[in-house]
Amino acid sequence: MTAPTAAHPPLARKARHPYRAALATVRARTGVALVGLVVLAGLLAPLLAGHGPTDQSGLALAPPGTPGHPLGTDDLGRDLLARLLHGIRADLGIIAVAVPLGAVLGCLFALVAAAHPIADTVVQRTFDLILAFPGLILALAVTAVLGPGRLPVILVIALAEIPVFGRLLRTGILVQSGREYVTAARVGGTSGGRILTRHILPNAADPLVVQIAVSLTVAVFIEGAMSFLGVGVRPPEPTLGAVLSQSMPYLAQAPHFAAGPLVTVTALVLGLSLTAEALNREIRR
Repeated sequence: MTAPTAAHPPLARKARHPYRAALATVRARTGVALVGLVVLAGLLAPLLAGHGPTDQSGLALAPPGTPGHPLGTDDLGRDLLARLLHGIRADLGIIAVAVPLGAVLGCLFALVAAAHPIADTVVQRTFDLILAFPGLILALAVTAVLGPGRLPVILVIALAEIPVFGRLLRTGILVQSGREYVTAARVGGTSGGRILTRHILPNAADPLVVQIAVSLTVAVFIEGAMSFLGVGVRPPEPTLGAVLSQSMPYLAQAPHFAAGPLVTVTALVLGLSLTAEALNREIRR
């Protein structure tokens, strides 16, 4: 008989993908849950709201718990729950278009910059020009040309995000281009385009995923600020920033007026921040 030996050690477990590992953490699950609740409320706005967002009643500044108005009414007698839910829906629609648009344009600029040193210089000066305008000045300039509405808000958010994504991807391309595996691929005769698409971009893309979550948070603030200042979506269409702006003169008399948008923005921003932090921690390991 032969003594048992440990000639065959157990196979090592396959490492989990960083995104999957990040989403398995309590931090990420909490963030996703908060964002999911807000998104679900916005998507189901027509079903959850018992009134239209612009329907008026004779009850101005009714307190929460008023029959037919769980969150009360605003200064014009409009149901606050309906305006809050439809405001969430409007905000989600804006940032869901603006942030991906800014990300795609920024990445395209980065790819152009990677093609030639002269193109890189032109792209970097373009980014500097965009970043030279403070967010408020940029918002006012776009609104002065196009007028208030959804399109100016989308353009302002997209313009603000173009340099962020562009510089992030450009840095990733430069870092990955100096790695040994890229040098080995070049020595092996692999074309530059194939090296870029098959080797460099997949390894440079992880920070972009984290940045999307961060940029969604920034977009919420930009939209809210523009609506708060009256240069965003046209009234009477509700957004979270518009509802909050309308509540300012009545904070002492009816503090519930501002409670809904404040709690919603806090939950959305907190959820996105927790998710972004969890993804960033796993990617950097």
